[in-house]
Amino acid sequence: LKGASGGPASPSGFRCKAAERRGLMAGKTAWKPASPQLSLVLPGAPASQFHSTTVEIGSRKSRRAGSLIRQALYLDQEDAYAAGEVGFLARALVQATLPHSDPKTNEFVRRNGHFTLSILAPTDVGLPFGRYPRLVLAYLTTEAVRRKSPDIELGSHFSHFCAALGIPPTTGPRGSLPMLREQLQRLFASTFQCIFHDESQGRHAGDGFLIAEKRELWWDPRPRKGGAAWGSHVLLSDRFFREATEAPVPLDLRVLRALRSPFEIDIYVWLTWRFFRLRRPVTIPWASLALQFGCGYANPRHFKKRFLGYLRSVFDYYPEVRLESSPAGLELRPSPSHVESPPARASRYAKV
Repeated sequence: LKGASGGPASPSGFRCKAAERRGLMAGKTAWKPASPQLSLVLPGAPASQFHSTTVEIGSRKSRRAGSLIRQALYLDQEDAYAAGEVGFLARALVQATLPHSDPKTNEFVRRNGHFTLSILAPTDVGLPFGRYPRLVLAYLTTEAVRRKSPDIELGSHFSHFCAALGIPPTTGPRGSLPMLREQLQRLFASTFQCIFHDESQGRHAGDGFLIAEKRELWWDPRPRKGGAAWGSHVLLSDRFFREATEAPVPLDLRVLRALRSPFEIDIYVWLTWRFFRLRRPVTIPWASLALQFGCGYANPRHFKKRFLGYLRSVFDYYPEVRLESSPAGLELRPSPSHVESPPARASRYAKV
């Protein structure tokens, strides 16, 4: 990474090895992708074909193979709009995110400055967590924006819906189909509370909602002869529908499907949102990032190491970002948003 003046970052700053591998010329403040050579989209590829979600663990050969696939995806000649792969996510779920792993409790809290997201689930159901509910929320938000309706069809068969999310449909006790089914039940049973509290200004506001007001889900994953319909649909709650359509965060669905860790997904969507509105450099303390992304880390150094490890993976898809790590925090510098939203394009896309 290079400083704003074009000079090298400080020794303590975080340098992305992916940038060095691309052989960027010294003095450039924004990374530029190489000339497109490949067009590769693998929405259904298994996790082993990409990268390990454990930092600095795994063979060099597997990491290199994963890096090549990620770079090939990024080198796709079509941008997200041209490829019809622009998706959206409700802003409240970008500012604060779902659990990365099972919290083993029925209440979960994430904080981002004055904003707090609280999720409460029935004890016998549990909280949504991991990659699957994030993909589902992006699907629901995208369909709401496209169709301008809270009534969302989930496809003719459960396996088709699974594939639409970029998840290879597999059965068995640990298969993707039963895991996705469980996460859908957890997501739709949970109550979300968005709270804004600023003690210094004497301000407090809150809003609670369900993701879906009504849902009808059928779990048979087998495509039947004659094209028998699965017939499942979700009616979004009025509050979530407004949150999803009034100011959604645009993102590239190809990247969302390719990232194999929920932490990576959160970082990618957060950077896309922050850089869309960032006009001047800002440093975010590590303690604040830990509250927003990783409440379960007892040692701040462990969180920082894990965060920077996942950040390297996001760089492969979003190389235009300009940022630097320091002991004080992560400095963000104005950068292009990963998915631009020109009014003309946005207007055409909304009519799809």
